[in-house]
Amino acid sequence: MMLFSLEKYRGKRICCAVSGGIDSVCLLHEFRKGAKQYQITLSAVTCEHGIRGEASLSDVQFVRKVCAAWDIPLYIFSADIPQRAQSSGRGLEEEGRLFRYGCFSQILQTEADAVATAHHLDDVAETVVFRLARGTSLKGLAAVREREGIVRPMLSVTKTQIEAYANRYGLPYVNDETNEDETYSRNAIRKSVLPELENIVNGAKEHLVEFARRAVEDDEYLQLLASNTLVREGKEIRISASLPPPIFSRACILALNEMGVKQDYTEANVREITTLKTLQSGKKVCLPSGIEAVREGADINFYRPKPQFSEVTPFSEGIFAVGEYTVTVREGGGEGLFADIDAFPEGCVIRTRRVGDRFTPFKGREKQLKEYLTDKKIPARVSWNLPLIAKGNEVFAIFGVEISDRVKVTKETQRCVRLNMK
Repeated sequence: MMLFSLEKYRGKRICCAVSGGIDSVCLLHEFRKGAKQYQITLSAVTCEHGIRGEASLSDVQFVRKVCAAWDIPLYIFSADIPQRAQSSGRGLEEEGRLFRYGCFSQILQTEADAVATAHHLDDVAETVVFRLARGTSLKGLAAVREREGIVRPMLSVTKTQIEAYANRYGLPYVNDETNEDETYSRNAIRKSVLPELENIVNGAKEHLVEFARRAVEDDEYLQLLASNTLVREGKEIRISASLPPPIFSRACILALNEMGVKQDYTEANVREITTLKTLQSGKKVCLPSGIEAVREGADINFYRPKPQFSEVTPFSEGIFAVGEYTVTVREGGGEGLFADIDAFPEGCVIRTRRVGDRFTPFKGREKQLKEYLTDKKIPARVSWNLPLIAKGNEVFAIFGVEISDRVKVTKETQRCVRLNMK
């Protein structure tokens, strides 16, 4: 009788995670049974979490005896998970999971090519039902699957098959009494909900697992589509506001992730960003870690706002730092804007935008600087930090954008300067 094929593990160092329960004992036994044939170097690891007190210690002793009888090297890790959970504020289940995977990580560094866990088909079905009942996304239906260094050989094996295997070989195992307590949601699903579903629909567990598998495949494809919509511009990320909802929501999360927000965002944050799809340009929402999302034309831009540069520098020839920009005023050719330096009135300064600024563009009429920049489709968050040359509220040049008609180069110009910005 065979639970699963060992061919894919041929020649590898496999460490089985063993708690002493029927599932993990059967896992270890199947590997031990075929280790020589498939040239597998076998070991085991048990993680004592201290949640069940003396019972946890007793389980460790049981695993120690089984591994000694079967001549299998055993690695033992212990931790006070209740105390850790109290300190971290995380739940016991989450803290225990972090502890186990931390132990697995240590094993994988030097002792094994892979850690095998005993998760089986019923576990997957249970987790799918649990997550659906709590509310989840397609990605959340990736209930139990393999990851780098972690293999799960029994994902297609049912609990009934595992019990039959244990009986066939007369395997010893321990029972965790907490698994019988139906005040725990997962236990109630395992002992009451899933059996009732099986009574109503034959093969319900297999159907749930297959549904989750297809859902994860669909999600991975949608994630790929969403990733391809991200436009990166320096430290900013832009996405189209016209994306269909399944792509748009994923693109938002990918943008946040890429900007360093991997866990602190919520579904409410995504809904806030979604409201920008129907709002006018310039509207924005504040997001975790100081990130903002703003509607700009047909797009939504994710960025970290920069403080406005407020220093003032007397206007002259030379090189000047204005916030994140470096501006140059000098005679000669090259790229940039050209102006008649003698046309600038005495007292001009290099600064950034202020409320009430006015501007007369080259060959244009005077207007509010805000109106001009809006017509040029320059976002407010950018325009507030653009270096410009002004006296009072009259602006004579906007570096990188335009010069005023009042300082244009004419036939009478004696000194022409180039205004450049990087």
